[in-house]
Formats: sequence, structure tokens, C-alpha cells
Amino acid sequence: MYQATRKGAIVVADNKSRADYFKERRKTSKAFYVEINKEKMEEFEAKLSKNNRTKKEWLNEKIDEELKK
Repeated sequence: MYQATRKGAIVVADNKSRADYFKERRKTSKAFYVEINKEKMEEFEAKLSKNNRTKKEWLNEKIDEELKK
């Protein structure tokens, strides 16, 4: 199986190693997904981009703040 990456490189991987990778990843990660207004999200993404931050970095910081309360 061939898998294209975001950078355009092609990586050869078999289904078993891919399945194993995601199985291990699910042991330490959990997804957080919500839908919000498109314009609001685009404005937020622009602000993050201006500050050179990712949504993941921002969310982790906010979660840490909430947990410290």
C-alpha cells in the first residue's frame, strides 16, 4: 500500500503496521471535535496564525488552565 503525506512524499506501508500504529496512538491520544460558526473559526485561525500558534497548542494551554482551577 502506498500512502501520500502532506509534504508530497510517498511512504510505503503495509496495513498491519498502519493498524498497529493507530492502535498504539489511541492508547495515548483522544480526539476533541466540535462544530462552530465558520466565520468565527476562520477569524480564530487567522489570529492563531498571526501569533504563530497551532490549534492544538492553544487548546492544550486552555485545558491546562481549566485543570489548575
